[in-house]
Amino acid sequence: MTSVPITMSRDTDAPDGDTGLVTRTRPKTRRPPLYKVLLLNDDFTPMEFVVHVLERFFGLSNAQAIEIMLTVHKKGVALVGVFSYEVAETKVTQVMDFARRHQHPLQCTMEKE
Repeated sequence: MTSVPITMSRDTDAPDGDTGLVTRTRPKTRRPPLYKVLLLNDDFTPMEFVVHVLERFFGLSNAQAIEIMLTVHKKGVALVGVFSYEVAETKVTQVMDFARRHQHPLQCTMEKE
């Protein structure tokens, strides 16, 4: 038995021996949606505790934490930061768990930007 090599000729794939160019379009990637993390005021959580939470879980300086805490106190709500869904969800959970462990009714929520 004789073996015959199989070859592919580019000349037979396109008319007149031209080769075709295959292009692929890349789908445009969109940035993931961002979520605002909000802190809500209540009449029972001490201001010092709120400042501590902002410093610990959001990496804010003492001055930044005091400013946000005062906004929460005066306006009832304040934006703490804007994050991806997973990060925002984690921060909200951390704040809520920490507040519950210390028996404070502090509320932290997230909403799509």
